[in-house]
Amino acid sequence: STKYRLKNYLAEEDGAMTAAGGAGAASGPSNLVNPGDDEKIREAMAGIDMHETKPIAELFPNTTVMFADIAGFTAWSSVREPSQVFVLLETVYRAFDNIAKRRKVFKVETVGDCYVAVTGLPEPRKDHAVVMAKFARECLEKFNELSKQLEISLGPDTGDLAMRAGLHSGPVTAGVLRGDKSRFQLFGDTVNTAARVEATGQRNRVHLSTDTANLLKEAGKEHWIKKRADVVTAKGKGELHTFWLVTPGQEHVDEVNTNDPEFAHRAGLKLEEIEATLPPKIQRLVGWNVEILKKLLQQIIAKRNAVTNKRNYDAQLNRLESEINQRKQLMGEVIEVIALPKFDAKSHKNQENPSKVVIPEDVVSELRLYVCSIAAMHRDNYFHNFEHASHVTMSVSKLLSRIIAPSDIMDQEEGGNLASALHDHTFGITSDPLTQFACVLSALIHDTDHLGVSNAQLVKEKHAVAEFHKGKSVAEQNSIVLAWEKLMSPSFTHLRRCIYGTPSELERFRQIVVNNVLATDIFDKELQTIRKNRWEKAFAKSGDNAGAEESAEDAINRKATIVMEHLIQASDVSHTMQHWHIYRKWNERLFAEMIHAHKQGRLPFDPKAGWYAGELGFFDNYIIPLAKKLKECRVFGAASDECLNYAISNRTEWEAKGEDIVKRFV
Repeated sequence: STKYRLKNYLAEEDGAMTAAGGAGAASGPSNLVNPGDDEKIREAMAGIDMHETKPIAELFPNTTVMFADIAGFTAWSSVREPSQVFVLLETVYRAFDNIAKRRKVFKVETVGDCYVAVTGLPEPRKDHAVVMAKFARECLEKFNELSKQLEISLGPDTGDLAMRAGLHSGPVTAGVLRGDKSRFQLFGDTVNTAARVEATGQRNRVHLSTDTANLLKEAGKEHWIKKRADVVTAKGKGELHTFWLVTPGQEHVDEVNTNDPEFAHRAGLKLEEIEATLPPKIQRLVGWNVEILKKLLQQIIAKRNAVTNKRNYDAQLNRLESEINQRKQLMGEVIEVIALPKFDAKSHKNQENPSKVVIPEDVVSELRLYVCSIAAMHRDNYFHNFEHASHVTMSVSKLLSRIIAPSDIMDQEEGGNLASALHDHTFGITSDPLTQFACVLSALIHDTDHLGVSNAQLVKEKHAVAEFHKGKSVAEQNSIVLAWEKLMSPSFTHLRRCIYGTPSELERFRQIVVNNVLATDIFDKELQTIRKNRWEKAFAKSGDNAGAEESAEDAINRKATIVMEHLIQASDVSHTMQHWHIYRKWNERLFAEMIHAHKQGRLPFDPKAGWYAGELGFFDNYIIPLAKKLKECRVFGAASDECLNYAISNRTEWEAKGEDIVKRFV
């Protein structure tokens, strides 16, 4: 019979998947992950002529179909590396597959971030709705658990992702769509309705059609469901009366406690006690930042170990640290050109694989303690907070990873020649892990203790911080001073010696941190002039003699300094160069922060009046020109095109929708 042939096909497919390392009985043919699986299916179908035999298909009158997707996935994935996207999907799908196998739920397919499953086939069962409801609820709970865990490795906003599921019950046609790549498929109105129920659902909830809800009631599970208050309108279905599946803790929202006055300044606590006082989300962000910095420390250690002539500079470093720590007026430290180290072919050849480097436990412990301290020193503002600092850090880290060499360099023979050419083309940034560490750390600390108001307002108020820094780059200088003083405390001696081992390394580390953090003050006219002149001298057009008297080494270092500044400037406003939903999120938070300041009398104008036009002007006069400069730096590859395209797209969408959005803000 057709039903027998379908079961036989699914059994053979299950065996092929198991042999190939697949998920077993819970997986359908459309989920092949091994190139050899297609061949196994073709072998199983050998001898079957599609035109001479009846299709393998059957009507199953009593089933429940689930569609589940990840709310926020598109925006989240737009700022991740492809490998990170697959880590998330593989981890989640593998967990769902295991639950499906245990509960005897049939996984149909995965399309992008959408997971489709069905109960009631190939073996009919009366309790198909009950089993699917249990499956959906367990998947939702497992997703929330995994997203929090993965935030440590995949970065900010991962823990904010949420599953959204829709269930509908009814008849389906199921069968094998034969061809070169045979696929098990579901067809029918039940499938379409399940997809509509999912699409009209809400994050972190399981949405039920009336048919599924009625089956749960008949099974004595009326306490599992709650009628949705509003009527939803589904494409092609009109108005639908639907229900929610009651799930434990569905109302819980893991957010920072905005009413905690001790969040930013936990006075009197020992360093070891700080982490326990941080909200769970901030703890996860701390973990992610630590992992990013640890990988760079491994590279620093690997490079240092490759140097044959080693000396102990502890005495000199102690003196220099003490001297630097006395510097409180940082504007005088801004330099036009930061000198990066020359390429050392011998040490490069002797360098071990950084991933195999074991960082001493005391260094790792101090690193985590330091990042926790920085997190605790961030105030609980709507925008300028530790979550934003982590978002900027993620952008810096991503852009650093995208710094590339042109194809003619990559085509060279592997070895010292390639590494040397790459060093020159990327202005020395790719071959100096200390430089990269300093760039990432600058992003992490750049808003430390931000007061939630502008520098101009602090100067107007004659705030103590503004008076101390003489009204220049007030918030930025304050962040550097506080973060640097914390790093220089005796609690972080091992960490400091791991970051830099010579006086020249310490000086370079300091110069990059100061230059980069101050670069985030885009309104200081003096700094604007310095940056403009530096750019014109470094990237002068052919025929321009602006840099004719400059040595090749100075020219390269000047460009490196510019690239690092643009790196953090672009990252500080990276939400404007990312997916529309990410831009909307941070734009609304900045608006809320300024409204809050206005209500406190710390902003002289009402931001509502000019927000729409102001954003357009910001795109036209700063964001889009900045994105174009990233491209003109010629080291960021496709990442610069991505930034520019998103900036232009967001500007266009804001022009069309911005006025209505501001009204909703209000």
